[in-house]
Amino acid sequence: MFSAAISGFLLGASLIIAIGAQNAFILRQGLLRQHVFILSLICAASDALLIGLGVAGLGTLIAQSPRLITGVTAGGALFLFTYAAIAFRRAMKPEVLQAAKSGEARLWPAVAACLAFTFLNPHVYLDTVVLLGGLSAAYEGQARLAYGLGAASASFVWFFGLGYGARLLEPVFARPAAWRVLDVLIGLVMAAIGLSLLSRLV
Repeated sequence: MFSAAISGFLLGASLIIAIGAQNAFILRQGLLRQHVFILSLICAASDALLIGLGVAGLGTLIAQSPRLITGVTAGGALFLFTYAAIAFRRAMKPEVLQAAKSGEARLWPAVAACLAFTFLNPHVYLDTVVLLGGLSAAYEGQARLAYGLGAASASFVWFFGLGYGARLLEPVFARPAAWRVLDVLIGLVMAAIGLSLLSRLV
């Protein structure tokens, strides 16, 4: 069981640590110190839910539903392009990037964006439900459960570490220019992921 849990943890970590929409969003919120706990919890718990569904066998069903994958892909690409445009607009107005000094942003728009980054991104389903779920077939009984728990725990460690660890970079982001660079990078990441999703539909 222990080896299955370690295997799940390492594989889960390798899939979520890559720069992506969720990570970029949590990094920015962590730098701003806005709703870090609830947003990190949403990302980690969502991954855990999807991993659980995959381990339970849902991955096979999703892989056999091309219409569902196409719909989520198109919606995810549209959302990512929209958020990329917002990030680029923020980068052109560095004065608005002093948000960290001006009080908390509203919670519910941040939660909605977090949920959209999670559930409108087909990569999330492919990584958690299909890939992690599919590989769980190598284990049986309690070992399979341990594998799923290990993979889910990687998400909790990563998102909370990223959200709260971001504040270590606060001295760098005391300057508006650093925020401009970050938002340009976020915009590029979102646009690149959106283009990669559209390429799947061609």
